[in-house]
Amino acid sequence: MTEMPSGEYDPDAVEPRWQRRWVDEETYAYPDDPVDPNTVFSIDTPPPTVSGSLHMGHLYGFTLQDFVARFERMNGGETFFPFGYDDNGIASERLTENELDIRHQEFERREFQAKCREVCADYEEQFTENVQSLGISVDWDHTYQTIEPRVQRVSQLSFVDLYDQGREYREKAPAIWCPECETAISQVETEDDEQGSHFNDIAFTVAGSEGGDGGDAEEFVISTTRPELLPACVAVFVHPDDDENQHLVGESAEVPLFGHEVPIVADERVDTDTGSGIVMCCTFGDQNDIEWYQVHDLDLRVAIDESGHMTEVAEGYEGMHSSEAGEAIVEDLDEAGALLDRRDITHTVNVHERCGTSVEFLVTEQWYVEMLDKTEEYLEVGREMEWSPEKMFTRYEHWVEGLQWDWLISRQRSSGIPFPVWYCDDCGETVVAEKADLPVDPLSDDPPVEVCPECGHDEFEPEDDVLDTWATSSLTPLINAGWDWDEAAEEFTMAHPELYRFDLRPQGHDIISFWLFHTLVKCYEHTGEVPFEETMINGHVLDENREKMSKSVGNVVEPEAVLEEFPVDATRYWAAGTAVGDDFPFKEKDLRAGEKLIRKLWNASKLVESLAPEPFPTEPEDGLRELDRWLLAELDAEVERLTELLDDRAFSKARDQLRSFFWNTFCDDYLEIAKQRDDDAAAYTLRTAHSRFLKLFAPLLAHVTEELWHDMYADAADDAADAAAGTSAAEGTPLADGASESIHLTDWPEPLGVEADRDAGTAATAVVGALRKYKSENQLPLTAALDAVEVYADVRGFEDDITGVMHVDDLAVHPDGDAPVETVITGIDLDYATVGPKYGDQVGDIEAALAQGEYELDGDELHVAGVTLVDDEFAVEEERQYQGEGELLQADDVVVIVRNEA
Repeated sequence: MTEMPSGEYDPDAVEPRWQRRWVDEETYAYPDDPVDPNTVFSIDTPPPTVSGSLHMGHLYGFTLQDFVARFERMNGGETFFPFGYDDNGIASERLTENELDIRHQEFERREFQAKCREVCADYEEQFTENVQSLGISVDWDHTYQTIEPRVQRVSQLSFVDLYDQGREYREKAPAIWCPECETAISQVETEDDEQGSHFNDIAFTVAGSEGGDGGDAEEFVISTTRPELLPACVAVFVHPDDDENQHLVGESAEVPLFGHEVPIVADERVDTDTGSGIVMCCTFGDQNDIEWYQVHDLDLRVAIDESGHMTEVAEGYEGMHSSEAGEAIVEDLDEAGALLDRRDITHTVNVHERCGTSVEFLVTEQWYVEMLDKTEEYLEVGREMEWSPEKMFTRYEHWVEGLQWDWLISRQRSSGIPFPVWYCDDCGETVVAEKADLPVDPLSDDPPVEVCPECGHDEFEPEDDVLDTWATSSLTPLINAGWDWDEAAEEFTMAHPELYRFDLRPQGHDIISFWLFHTLVKCYEHTGEVPFEETMINGHVLDENREKMSKSVGNVVEPEAVLEEFPVDATRYWAAGTAVGDDFPFKEKDLRAGEKLIRKLWNASKLVESLAPEPFPTEPEDGLRELDRWLLAELDAEVERLTELLDDRAFSKARDQLRSFFWNTFCDDYLEIAKQRDDDAAAYTLRTAHSRFLKLFAPLLAHVTEELWHDMYADAADDAADAAAGTSAAEGTPLADGASESIHLTDWPEPLGVEADRDAGTAATAVVGALRKYKSENQLPLTAALDAVEVYADVRGFEDDITGVMHVDDLAVHPDGDAPVETVITGIDLDYATVGPKYGDQVGDIEAALAQGEYELDGDELHVAGVTLVDDEFAVEEERQYQGEGELLQADDVVVIVRNEA
């Protein structure tokens, strides 16, 4: 048997040692051999973007995932817990550009991609070390990158399959465009941003409205925040119910400064509550402009290019940035007398979530996945999953119901997975790569045909766009399950079909519309089923004032600083402190509470080892005492409660309940009693309970439980395993895959089925606690004898435990609980929040009557000073009083009277 090390627990030495050992020994490896699909638990972990270092959100999110992985690994069977990196998107591109001080446009695509790989590899190596330092039980042999060839093949297979199904199309149409990143983006990549701006009231004239006598032309006002779009104006709209301006419909308007004429049209989409109620349509300022352009077959005037600069349509403003042009146009409007008013406003602007740049709407040729025709179907698919917490389904529902665009999946970047597509140089026919050839890069690989199947032309134009990163990361369940095309069987197969559908998708609530929705769409279209049994949605870590952490604000808490001061297990304790899904403030006191629990567990373990030196004492032949049976029965109930809570992902309740039971029931009650016993029953109970406590704490406090298990139980477990196999540990038989060494590979505790009078045991420990407190307050040693104690509760069967531990000479038990005490009212507390507003000046009279005892209680009503208060307006203070011989002790609901002449 290995002795526990003496002294205090040293997490600085213990935690890194176990982290290295878990990785080196592949403790959490998923087996290569076939696994029973009924026992495997598979987790589809989110691949973080490679764009920097670990932040508190990573620490929190990874730890929540690890709680599930460690619990399910012990409670079920094999657990598949992989890790991935999303390194094929704009984040990696921008990281590379910033790191090397270059722009992707300066290089051939393959050359730039090679640079991205080098930069990302360095960041991924450091990130991996950071995640391993959190003690996350990932199977590092199942790590993937979204840019690696295997994943590129899966991503391109997905494109080809959806194309074959008719779910993808290429179209020249208005698309959301980021001028800073110079690429099309999808609706999901935009977010609202409150920005300061100006409302500009601009005078338009009705074309041909000058009178014959040379009088002034008829004018009307349009209010706009985007004067730079004046050269792109193609129509003016009036609401059909706008009687005041209805006479304008059918006329033409002259656009100020630019002079071109546009039709004035009636349309119900006009917002009559904003500005003058007359609006201009520009191609394009927003979604309304796009709808008007399509419905009314308007002209196309593109005034802003891909980089956010003005085109030749803007005439004298050509080449200016759009923001600069807007200011110049306002000045010129003012000089021309067409600027009637200009006022400051704050409004919501659509920006690219990656860079914060206001988006534009440009007509470009892009690839789309058709989605708008199946939104109801996708809602039903979402309902098939279990949502933890359930309220998060509402976010998913709102996103799907608010979809306005099909999924735009093409990007004008260098970093990314190429579209496996060529176009006939003559007729434009689309030619898609063969599945067997994937992955391909059309910029360097030949098309699968010699001539165009449509027109016979022999020259092709390669597609130079790349797939949106979400088009690949949305395939993580299929990537991890080994989804591929079997050429011989002509069907899609999976290398690990037992993983799919995945048991759990953990992720943050901010990417429900990004990752979760797109994964459901992709996997559903490829397999016909929802990819997950359950999704667990975590919230965000805020600062202590409940504000979002931001480097610009200076309120960011860095994980490195936290882990330098506190043990990893303390951060795990902190991470379990909030209901899943809720945003929560970072509070250092939770880390300190975690440290205290670690110390308590360590010190209690040393005490258990000293009281019960044999690792696995057998249950004595004459059985256990009632108190022993009570503890194990209580622990059975705790195991059942805790298992249910962890199944429900209620980590906060599980943490607090387990801590309370261990600290109060085991340490303060049973362990204090067991310290004064020296018998086999106590030793057996201590070891049985303690080993089970270590397992219950293991998913939460991964390192200290592993250290204690290794020091106190692993050797004995090895001996037992070797004995069962007919060998001996002394013969040097190696451990089978190191399995018996790790607590995290042991079985989750099952109830032992111990029968006991749990109410009586709880009352008995309350009596012992009250007597111990009595001795302490009266400066008596714990071994001091007490002459006589009366207990008014049913503690029959526990008398010997009370008398033996607390040295009571004469114990009298009154099981009916009819104690000679009187409950008296000592005061009435008013709820001033309700009583004050309701009774006003009468409150003083009510207080005076209560002080004089001039009131009457009638059930839940209080009659005082001529008014009647109901039960939520007051609270009664009560106290037990005893007039007999001896001293009344308070022991929860148990009455204890001590008579001691010493």
